[in-house]
Order: sequence, then C-alpha cells, then structure tokens
Amino acid sequence: MSKFKNKFRIESARLSEYDYTTPNWYYVTINTKNHIKYFGEVVDNKMIFSEIGKVVSKYWQDIPIHFSISELDYYVIMPNHIHGIIIINEINSLENKNLNEINSRIFAKPIKNSLSIIVNHFKGAVKRWCNKNGFEDFHWQPRFYDRIIRNEKELFRIRKYIEFNPLKWDIEKNQNENLDF
Repeated sequence: MSKFKNKFRIESARLSEYDYTTPNWYYVTINTKNHIKYFGEVVDNKMIFSEIGKVVSKYWQDIPIHFSISELDYYVIMPNHIHGIIIINEINSLENKNLNEINSRIFAKPIKNSLSIIVNHFKGAVKRWCNKNGFEDFHWQPRFYDRIIRNEKELFRIRKYIEFNPLKWDIEKNQNENLDF
C-alpha cells in the first residue's frame, strides 16, 4: 500500500497496462457507501425500487445516450449495489487518433470514453440528482469493481449471476463475505 498526503490508500484494482477504452465487454459492480440500502427492497425475490432506485435505473439505461460508443447488457439494481455489463464499442478513426494522443498522457488521468469515465459520470449524475432532491445523505462507495469479460462461458456465468442476484438476496444479504468491496 502506498501513501497519499501521509495516509495509506488502496491501490487501484485496474490493470495498469490495460487501455479501458478498448472495445470489450466489462462487468462492473458499484456499491453504496457503507452498503446502505438506498435503492429499495427485495420482496418475494423481486426488487421494489425506492425513489433513488428508480433514478439509478433510469440513469443506468441512459448511459448509451451519453456515451455513443457504449451499450448495456444484463444489469440488476439491488438495495445497496448495482451489477451490470457495459460494452465499449469501436470508435471511428478520427476519434481513435485523438484517443491515442490522450492515452499517451500520464497514467490515471481521465480518458474520454473509458470505462472509468462512463461509471464516474453515471455515479455523478445520480449523486447530483440526490443532492437536488433532498437525499444529500446518499453516497457511493469510492471506486468500483470491474472485470474484463474474456469469453462466452464467462459472459454466460456473469449473466446468470446478475439474473439470479435478487433470488439470493435474502440468503446472502447479511453475510459480509458475500459483499463486493
């Protein structure tokens, strides 16, 4: 662990050599801070959205509107987290030329159309809505979990995990080892 401003900080889970603008399928998990259940409740194995949960759902579905290089696959919003698959597609050659210039900058700078920018814009939009609508206590957990989906078998397994997440909620919700950190 390294230090920043004399405090220990967790190193990024991102692959330092990997270009997260690369066309690929990415599985992401985004948690609320302290796993507080802001998005609703699971009732009879089905997610019932709170007001914030409805906004999260809408803003998630709007990602491709704001990032034309992206598509969404399976996703599920749970009481305190969201799992989803974001697809980043090829961009045209002019954008690609500009992107290569951007990628040559110092590591960890925001890169247009990268997975981090997409997730951060989503998280920021939800937080801004919450602040404007009386939910100032809402916070995301810093960072997010991602996995580059490597093959069809893995894609199938992740889709099933997403699909059946509400069914497993009552069994696993209070077991800390089952939470994604």
